[in-house]
Amino acid sequence: MAGEKIILGIDPGTTIMGFGLIKVVNKKMQFLQLNELDLKKYDDHYLKLKLIFERTIELIDTHHPDEIAIEAPFFGKNVQSMLKLGRAQGVAMAAGLSREVPITEYAPKKIKMAITGNGNASKEQVAKMLQGMLGLKSLPKNLDSMDGLAAAVCHFYNEGRVEIGKSYTGWSAFVKQNEKRVKK
Repeated sequence: MAGEKIILGIDPGTTIMGFGLIKVVNKKMQFLQLNELDLKKYDDHYLKLKLIFERTIELIDTHHPDEIAIEAPFFGKNVQSMLKLGRAQGVAMAAGLSREVPITEYAPKKIKMAITGNGNASKEQVAKMLQGMLGLKSLPKNLDSMDGLAAAVCHFYNEGRVEIGKSYTGWSAFVKQNEKRVKK
């Protein structure tokens, strides 16, 4: 149906991968689901990456999202942590790309800004804002799933603004979304 789409938001991680799904109908958001993949019990980093890939494929095959919004790794001091986080993001992106789902990446500050109006907001502030926006009765124990949901909501708010995130859908999609900028 025209005017309807599903957005999968992912907060990649090798300890917990959070995800949330929203449905957009006539430019209005509806909450669908949020959950997390708990990877704490696994020691093998490569097994964790495999499980992230498989869970992302499962989410795509079950919910058929039209688009994926993913949180970009933040720059920290621990290089090993950043490497692991980048790998987790990469396999989640590879899963989406393997199913030909367009992916947009958002910086953590951009997501926080879209939800709360403050790029330095805490996880708890983001979660509370999402709870109010989407009418959620309660918050999960771990807020990683809320971070995934926040990525999806950020994408909804930034729809059509290609310069907000990095789009991985290709040149033809850029041209189609920016027809006014193309000389004829």
